[in-house]
Amino acid sequence: MTQEATTDTTSDTTAVPPVVPATDAPATDETAAPANAGRGRRGANGGGDNRRNERRPRRGARPERQKPEFDQKIISIRRVTRVMGGGRRFSFSVAMVIGDKRGKVGVGIGKAGDTQLAIEKAIRNAKKNMITVTMNKDSHIPHDVHVKYASSEVMMMPAKGRGLVAGSSVRTVLELAGVKDITAKIFSRSKNKLNNARAAVEALKQLKK
Repeated sequence: MTQEATTDTTSDTTAVPPVVPATDAPATDETAAPANAGRGRRGANGGGDNRRNERRPRRGARPERQKPEFDQKIISIRRVTRVMGGGRRFSFSVAMVIGDKRGKVGVGIGKAGDTQLAIEKAIRNAKKNMITVTMNKDSHIPHDVHVKYASSEVMMMPAKGRGLVAGSSVRTVLELAGVKDITAKIFSRSKNKLNNARAAVEALKQLKK
């Protein structure tokens, strides 16, 4: 009797499957919403892009650069070698023309071991040697002028309606001085741009009202 009872109880426990509780049902939309909400926002609104925008600050209005007082133009830049007892020393020589295109122009030269420093020296030297050109209200020179400086020889003539006709560094000087309707001619064969520019400045100095 006892053996049959024990076999019956074991068969009952193994045969009956466990009942699945109602709480194990698939999650509803309300419970799944927080998990998928982030994905939906990233997909719709571009969450990755928002993070990138947060990392990169927005560019504001850039401060306007102050316009320099004079326009500048380098006419020649050379590397100069100086032989010393311990060897050679290299430096840079810069020739520059500055002007405001309203009658003021100057030519300067600067020498330094660094190019930027040589340019700054040339600008300071040009400001010291600046002149005011004699012109009429139409920015025309009053008369012809012929000048010889060192090995450079330059002639300038007013030419109404022809514009600026000149070459080499003489054109740079006349352009930054603001002279219009002028013809310039270099009679010498000198290729030295610094001497040609200085000859042009000397010619402008001799202009009279």
